[in-house]
Amino acid sequence: MLLTLEGLDGSGKTTAWRMLRDRHPSAVFTCEPTDSWYGEAVGRSIADDDADPLAELFLYTADHADHLSRVIRPALSAGSLVVSDRYTDSRIAYQAATLADTPVDDPFEYVRRIHAPFSRPPDATLYFDIDPETAAERSGKTNKFERVERLHAVREQYERLIDADPDRFVRIDATRSREAVLDDVAATVDRLVDD
Repeated sequence: MLLTLEGLDGSGKTTAWRMLRDRHPSAVFTCEPTDSWYGEAVGRSIADDDADPLAELFLYTADHADHLSRVIRPALSAGSLVVSDRYTDSRIAYQAATLADTPVDDPFEYVRRIHAPFSRPPDATLYFDIDPETAAERSGKTNKFERVERLHAVREQYERLIDADPDRFVRIDATRSREAVLDDVAATVDRLVDD
């Protein structure tokens, strides 16, 4: 089973990912961007406010392709539960928002079409739902993706993803206390794994 954690920066998904790692020690825990050289290139692009949006999309896509072949597919073939902090939905939501001011027609569908031939869809996705203002405050607004205006656009793209595949997503109210969110996540993942 491939379980992914998605949401705006500052939503608490990485904290939940760490908690799940303690609860499910036999699972494979991973994230995107990865720690590969592809992921390092993505990191440099994130830090560059002037990075070309289309070039940035393809850096993320290369990192995802490597992640699939090196980590995700082998772990799933071995019968492991795989939990990824960010996956294709992040790329679609964030890069579609970034490409909004480019000549790309319907960036949301464009990014989805690029991934369709080779990506492996998640079996379930926990979406950590939080308003952009709180997310920006929590994340510290340290890069271009953590600014309120951008996060509003990203959240709209996440809602499009949820509308397109509502059975896959489990919405987690990330505005609650840390303890309440983590309890909800633990119970949800236990139920998904048991099913």
